[in-house]
Amino acid sequence: MPQEKQISQAPFGVTKEGVAADLFTLKRGAIEARITNYGGIVTQLLAPDRKGRVGDVVLGYNHLEGYLKSSPYFGALVGRYGNRIGGAKFVLDGVTYNLPVNNGPNCLHGGIRGFDKVVWQAKTVPSGPALELSYVSKDGEEGFPGNLSVKAVYSLTEDNGLRLDYTATTDKPTVLNLTQHTYFNLAGKGDVLSHEVFIDADRFTAVDGNLIPTGELRPVAGTPFDFRKPTAIGARIDADDEQLKLGHGYDHNYVLNHPPGRLDVIARAHDPASGRTLEVLTTEPGVQFYTGNHLNGSITGKGGWAYQARHGFCLEAQHFPDSPNKPLFPSVVLKPGQLYENTIIYRFSAS
Repeated sequence: MPQEKQISQAPFGVTKEGVAADLFTLKRGAIEARITNYGGIVTQLLAPDRKGRVGDVVLGYNHLEGYLKSSPYFGALVGRYGNRIGGAKFVLDGVTYNLPVNNGPNCLHGGIRGFDKVVWQAKTVPSGPALELSYVSKDGEEGFPGNLSVKAVYSLTEDNGLRLDYTATTDKPTVLNLTQHTYFNLAGKGDVLSHEVFIDADRFTAVDGNLIPTGELRPVAGTPFDFRKPTAIGARIDADDEQLKLGHGYDHNYVLNHPPGRLDVIARAHDPASGRTLEVLTTEPGVQFYTGNHLNGSITGKGGWAYQARHGFCLEAQHFPDSPNKPLFPSVVLKPGQLYENTIIYRFSAS
């Protein structure tokens, strides 16, 4: 029997600049996603548990005001450069580009007003159901070179997945690293320490005190970072480990084993209580595993839930942090005439 497909649109609020934002609801079969064109944010993602009961599995707010007031990138479309650029600067073709400093001495997630804080042009595709967002980032915006034209297509797949397809072009050499920053909680509430995680990576990028990669691709074997077999998030998160202490938990980029450019399952998370399983597929070379270490109860989200540390986790498919300053890392340079392409899928099942 063909799956029922629906897409709808409703007002979501107005930004401080007076720009109206909308909320789009995509539904296909048992999966429902709500996405706003403010920051391309996934505000809700509904998936069934082993008993068929549908629940929201992402952190966030019911209203735009929450995202405007305080959001650690809940559900956001992140760019131009996801993750950190050390010292908030990089050199490209002999020119030094200075970026906003918004994370210690670093530039994080594209700067002060990254892609998560702009209103994107939206177009619905009912047959998908899909939502197409587009944005032109002007040359010099947040310090980055080139007029960059970006398109992000969110669609629901027949196998219970939320698929994101990013494409971009530029008129001047630039650097680009787009990702998705949803905080997942497959139980729907509480901490995620009992979630069992698998990450297909033999190595991770060790970091310094500013959480910038040192350049070392450190083996996970024999460390708390080894998720090559499903392991509970809480099993080793408080271990006496220098890297865990620097990140206050997991906040590290994994060097994926798969060939970059090929769409593969690279990570999996399972909640034993609800039976929900999340699979992450990507074409990217890395994934940032972050365990919501800096949530501290000061944010009250949907349903009056005060988000505490480790109440959500992120699996942000990406290029490596600080790649513009690390010539041995996979290149993030996009040149005129080239097409940037990046696919991420979050696929759900229950057992």
